[in-house]
Amino acid sequence: MQGAFGRLRPISYGMKQKEALNILKAGRNVYLTGAAGSGKTHVLNEYIAYLKHRGVCVGVTASTGIAATHIGGVTIHSWSGVGIKDTLSDSEIEVLEQKEYLWKRFDKTNVLVIDEVSMLSPALLDNVDRICRAMKRKEDPFGGIQVVLSGDFFQLPPIMRDGREVEFVNTSEAWKSMDIRVCYLEEQFRHDDRTLEAILNEMRSGDVSPATRAMLHDLGEKEIKGDIVPTRLYTHNADVDSINDRELEKLSGALKTYEMNTKGKGNLVDTLKKSVLAPETLRLKKDAVVMFVKNSFDEGYVNGTLGIVEDFDEGTPVVRTFSGARISVQTARWEIEEDGKTLAFVEQLPLRLAWAITIHKSQGMSMDAAEIDLSKAFVPGQGYVALSRLRNIAGLSLLGINDMAFAVHPHVAFLDKHLLSESAKWEQVLKRFSEEELHVMHKEFVIKCGGTLDIKEIAKNKEKESALPENRIPTHEKTRELINEGLSLSEIAARRGMTEGTIIAHLEKLKEMKAEVDLKRFKPKAKDLKKIKEAFQATGDTKLTPVHKKLGGVYSFEDIRLARLFLS
Repeated sequence: MQGAFGRLRPISYGMKQKEALNILKAGRNVYLTGAAGSGKTHVLNEYIAYLKHRGVCVGVTASTGIAATHIGGVTIHSWSGVGIKDTLSDSEIEVLEQKEYLWKRFDKTNVLVIDEVSMLSPALLDNVDRICRAMKRKEDPFGGIQVVLSGDFFQLPPIMRDGREVEFVNTSEAWKSMDIRVCYLEEQFRHDDRTLEAILNEMRSGDVSPATRAMLHDLGEKEIKGDIVPTRLYTHNADVDSINDRELEKLSGALKTYEMNTKGKGNLVDTLKKSVLAPETLRLKKDAVVMFVKNSFDEGYVNGTLGIVEDFDEGTPVVRTFSGARISVQTARWEIEEDGKTLAFVEQLPLRLAWAITIHKSQGMSMDAAEIDLSKAFVPGQGYVALSRLRNIAGLSLLGINDMAFAVHPHVAFLDKHLLSESAKWEQVLKRFSEEELHVMHKEFVIKCGGTLDIKEIAKNKEKESALPENRIPTHEKTRELINEGLSLSEIAARRGMTEGTIIAHLEKLKEMKAEVDLKRFKPKAKDLKKIKEAFQATGDTKLTPVHKKLGGVYSFEDIRLARLFLS
């Protein structure tokens, strides 16, 4: 590709998606990679659907919450039982072996998918390997489970604490032992113009032409046309915090402050504070741009969901997401458990301000428009990650760029050549087999996993899966089922992993819908109901805060909210 971009060149390497799927279906351990937008997630979703239709149990996971949602899974930390710990001792693995729910999970799992694996540390992958071996009672890598790793080493690696040198997941013992097949995809689906694709290819090669550098410098502070509000990406947390604070100050509404609630030993609480993205002090106003920092499929958000604070309902922020959903945001809990006991927890609204976010947190996102400041890029790969979030060059406004932004990590540059070579090798090996021989291998793997080859059964599973979105039970209906089982408010909250405030919101929804459900047993005692009623009458309002103040804090907001349900 010549012209304005000199040596810009399109991708001319790699596998097709069909070839990668043929290797996956044969039951081999695979590392699925390729440039941003090359279809890795599509291949994973295709393979996961193929397995589920044939009744093969697959663990669907990723290194981060937002990446997990792209493939309908959970974090590998949650799935494996590792939690937020960096390392696990033998005794801690023995404790995990005693957990019945984990035993059942591993017992039925034949395939494990881990997406965005480049963001995992070698120690974590080794721990997952150890847990799989222990649970499966087999010394084969990962206990004999087929492992499908996916990702791109040009994305940012895991953040190392205490200034330690970056360690890449491919240096783990688990990676070395699993006889992995590399599938390097070549097709490009995210970027809808060749210019951006070619720029990214140059950055991956580590040889960015003078013409490309000049062109990027010319994009400085370009005005983005249209109605799209660009996301602002920065390299440093300090810049992000400064911009978010400044934008919050511009809003004229009343400031609402939410403090994190904690309980447990100091060191465990500190560990939780560092591991969660929710701030200790959250400051909000109406019209603030926010990002959810936890997954709650029931409540309609995931880690990375963006929105705007539309209003406050009795102090509870109501967020309108950019997809149009309206969510009353309840307090979330993060906890450390051992033997079924909670050792420590932190509680906070699962939100943070998001006029600006760091490039590190943007990984896994696709954007129509972004204002990106790479003038302070300080690690190799930040420039590539930031630019690869975009779908086309028209959506880019570059606020600044330095030489580091063009750099890739030396280890990654060397590794990429090896991965391309390995992929080409397995592509040639694949050509030795006829379509019929591949189908035989595919069938043998399904049978080995206890799956089905019956056409009617596969069709039935497909039909069942296709009906899932329409049949998904609304969150308040799930609560109604537990009400009908006779559970108390606290029991329902514990069973659903939610706060009592969220469950009360479900009760309000059920009453509003005039649903057929008996709420009488949640009614406060007559004397409490009378006092709260009098306070509502005295304040002449239906809001919780005036009544809470009137009653001198004797009753919690949950108590007053529950009483209001029966007074209205």
